Amino acid sequence: MRVKCVLCDDVQQIDSYSLQAKRMRNRRTHTFICQGCHERITDKTNARVATGKFRFNRERKKEKHLP
Repeated sequence: MRVKCVLCDDVQQIDSYSLQAKRMRNRRTHTFICQGCHERITDKTNARVATGKFRFNRERKKEKHLP
């Protein structure tokens, strides 16, 4: 299966029977990001976290109090 990276428009070949290919065929919201772009995003995110000014905006789960 031929796929195109959404960031750099690089066309690559992936196995047609892989789980990633199945997800891309069945759910159009799944997009492909090549390994180079994935590593670049990871490095930049880790650098931003290391500065101490970056916060993850994740929803905090409320703990239920035990009786």
